[in-house]
Amino acid sequence: MDFSKDKDLAKDFLINFADADGDAKYMLILQDVANRKIKAIQIDIEDLFNYKDLDEEFVGRVTSNTRRYVGIFADAIDELIPEPTEALQDDDHDILMTQRAEEGNENADGTDPKQKMPSEIKRFYEVYIRASSKGQPFTIREVRASNIGQLVKISGIVTRCSDVKPLMKVAVYTCEECGFEIYQEVTARVFMPLFECPSTRCKINQAKGHLILQLRASKFLKFQEAKIQELAEHVPKGHIPRTMTVHFRGELTRKVAPGDVVELSGIFLPIPYTGFRAMRAGLVADTYLEAMSVSHFKKKYEEYELKGDEEEQIARLAEDGDIYSKLARSLAPEIFGHEDIKKALLLLLVGAPHRKLKDGMKIRGDLHICLMGDPGVAKSQLLKHIINVAPRGVYTTGKGSSGVGLTAAVQKDPVTNEMVLEGGALVLADMGICAIDEFDKMDDSDRTAIHEVMEQQTVSIAKAGITTSLNARTAVLAAANPAWGRYDLRRTPAENINLPPALLSRFDLLWLILDKADMDNDLEMARHVVYVHQNRESPALGFAPLEASVLRAYISAARKLSPSIPRELEEYIATAYSSIRQEEAKSNTPTSYTTVRTLLSILRISAALARLRFAETVGQSDVDEALRLMQMSKFSLYSDDRQRSGLDAISDIYSILRDEAARANKMDVSYAQALNRISRMGYTEAQLKECLEEYAALNFMLSNILLRQAVVYDVVNDGKCLVSVIEMKDRRYANKRSPGDENYDPRTLQWWEFKSKHMDKVLRNLGELGCVQSLLPLAGARMTSRLDVNLRAFCELSHGLNGKDG
Repeated sequence: MDFSKDKDLAKDFLINFADADGDAKYMLILQDVANRKIKAIQIDIEDLFNYKDLDEEFVGRVTSNTRRYVGIFADAIDELIPEPTEALQDDDHDILMTQRAEEGNENADGTDPKQKMPSEIKRFYEVYIRASSKGQPFTIREVRASNIGQLVKISGIVTRCSDVKPLMKVAVYTCEECGFEIYQEVTARVFMPLFECPSTRCKINQAKGHLILQLRASKFLKFQEAKIQELAEHVPKGHIPRTMTVHFRGELTRKVAPGDVVELSGIFLPIPYTGFRAMRAGLVADTYLEAMSVSHFKKKYEEYELKGDEEEQIARLAEDGDIYSKLARSLAPEIFGHEDIKKALLLLLVGAPHRKLKDGMKIRGDLHICLMGDPGVAKSQLLKHIINVAPRGVYTTGKGSSGVGLTAAVQKDPVTNEMVLEGGALVLADMGICAIDEFDKMDDSDRTAIHEVMEQQTVSIAKAGITTSLNARTAVLAAANPAWGRYDLRRTPAENINLPPALLSRFDLLWLILDKADMDNDLEMARHVVYVHQNRESPALGFAPLEASVLRAYISAARKLSPSIPRELEEYIATAYSSIRQEEAKSNTPTSYTTVRTLLSILRISAALARLRFAETVGQSDVDEALRLMQMSKFSLYSDDRQRSGLDAISDIYSILRDEAARANKMDVSYAQALNRISRMGYTEAQLKECLEEYAALNFMLSNILLRQAVVYDVVNDGKCLVSVIEMKDRRYANKRSPGDENYDPRTLQWWEFKSKHMDKVLRNLGELGCVQSLLPLAGARMTSRLDVNLRAFCELSHGLNGKDG
């Protein structure tokens, strides 16, 4: 088939195609190639579609026979490459080409193809044809045999990468007899070297000259092999993910790493088996993808280049005084509440700068956070959302991960047959985030592998003759359930957490998320969940939540800063740390252990907060917020209210009623109001009555009223009085503070406030009990048609009432 017409079309396209600005796009690229600024020439299929002088048949031929047309475009570029416009210093390639040009006439006759210099050895650039970005990529299982030789686009996750090795493209030999250079083009992974000189002079003289391979004069390309696996959402039900081998050459090497989610365009090609595998396989051939372009779904922070509109948007966000809260609330807005936890996760994404001391010691800047809580509080959802937002993240579970799977394993490389290290989850998450769900389900032997990673951020290996350390500069985000499935309030936090102290001390923040019954909170959460379920989006937050791409752009800009601690804050931080230690030392039952790691955690959180403000130095407000987050995380673990409620529900009900009276700034709490309040907190009416009975016997005076209504008031509550009218059975209660009690004070004056439907019966019953000596005029008393009475009586308690209680 004659491809000369297509070559002319390719030359016309390269010369005349203009971009949106009217510039000759590819001629400018060729000039940069001539000036040795770039080596790769990317030809977009979309540009071929848009060029007016090309028909669709030409584009179809390019996409269906891509490897041939890569060579056609390369031949066209050979003829169009301009002269360099800048002064260049000759490199090894130029020196060899100059020497060959001088000796070209003496080499041999040009009729022998093996003695003719191939065009491949002259090229100092590479040509790639990139697929259109408009179409949807194939899944790996959708690539069929009919796609052999075609340009296809697939998406997946990179599972492994080989080292970059040299791949021979043109082998150059020198004959010992005639001195001629012999060229051999290599088009496959394996080739048979030449041993006997094929030149005409050696054949005529029957010299059978021996050929010597000249590695210096030969041409090599960088070569890397990778495995790409189907994404989880592309795998049908009941199937396992499929994989495909990808070959990267030249400038496309080192573009991907294990764990990257990428979109590849390339040529789908067969590769025959060799050796004994070929004997067993017969006519069956393996397949691979020769990569033409690589694009990442999520760029790394250091690779993120802000565009003009993104820079303006980030500048506007940085000027917002509430950006800290908005960024946090933009994380998983579909998940209700957890505002402080989302702030902590935001700081986990931002991180603090790493510190390297003069003697080589390193202080990590990555934050580690552990979320401990009851089932169903969205721990796993938070983990997965953070992994989606982070440019580099690995998600794994505790029970499905072994120690080797987390750190590194020794395997044989199928390309080189050498023993190589295969990085585990923590190594794959280098410079990213490793989320470990079900952290408590891990075996102790496997969990110990994380200790070195969390503090030293390296993985030390001594296996199969390989002794080395791998970088694992990752932030660990763990989620765990308590030891008994749900958090047991009657047990200490140490008994509930069930993780070794050496591991817990490495976490900068440890949050406890409890699923407590609270009617108000439960109603809001239920409405939120139902709204998300119906509308597939979160309810209005008062502002437009920032998209994941904007979050990544903002965080990448913030991570470029390296804020320092000013001298004026040294004493403030030291005093705060020492006070925490002193409070812990004074506690009879210390529930946490504050170490120097806690101080470093405060510094890391403060630096992350300063990064969010785009500040060069840490401010006191950053330190205060860091201390607040530390305190809130500890409060969630070691709350006095939680310890009290775990020991005695009756005391918790009493504190709820007292807080309700203080909140309303009243001396009375109606029975209906009290029952409603404690019901929202998860308690029953029986527990309320039990509480009232017990406190009446201990600390209260209770007047028995024949109407089965009683007035209860607290006589020892910092001079305040809590009064309730409750429906009770016809029972009498004895007050321990009777006239015979040594603590009894006859001059004690108390205010009573109660409500009754029958005022006359109430007064008569109070008189029968002998507890009322005088009644003030009922000033302001109000009667209604229902005979509701708001009676405030001033009662003087005195002794000598025949043993009756007042």
